[in-house]
Amino acid sequence: MKKILFLAVAMLLATSGESFAASTAAFSTIKKKGIDIFKNVKVLVFVLGGFGLVGLAVGAIFGAVKWKWFASLSIGLIILAVAGQIVEYFTGDSAVGSQNLGDTLSGS
Repeated sequence: MKKILFLAVAMLLATSGESFAASTAAFSTIKKKGIDIFKNVKVLVFVLGGFGLVGLAVGAIFGAVKWKWFASLSIGLIILAVAGQIVEYFTGDSAVGSQNLGDTLSGS
C-alpha cells in the first residue's frame, strides 16, 4: 500500500504546470456536469415523489397501506431537498445548493 501511495505522490510531483491546468479544467467540467445531473434528477424525483405521496396518503387513509410507508417517503424527500444545502455547507461552494425553482404560487 505504501508503494502505491509513494508512486502516486511521485507522479503528482513529477507533472508539469500545464498538465495541472488541464486537469483543473477537466475537473471543473466534470463538477459542472455532476451538478447539472444532480439538479435534473432532483426535480424528477420530486415530481415522482409527489405523486407517490398523494397515492400513499390516499391508500393510508383507506387502510390499504401503512402510514409508515408514507412517513418513509416523506422523510426521504426531505433528505433529498436538503442534500444540496448540506454539500454547500461542507464544501463552501454555492453551485450545488442554490437551485432556483421560483415561487410555486406565482409561477415565476
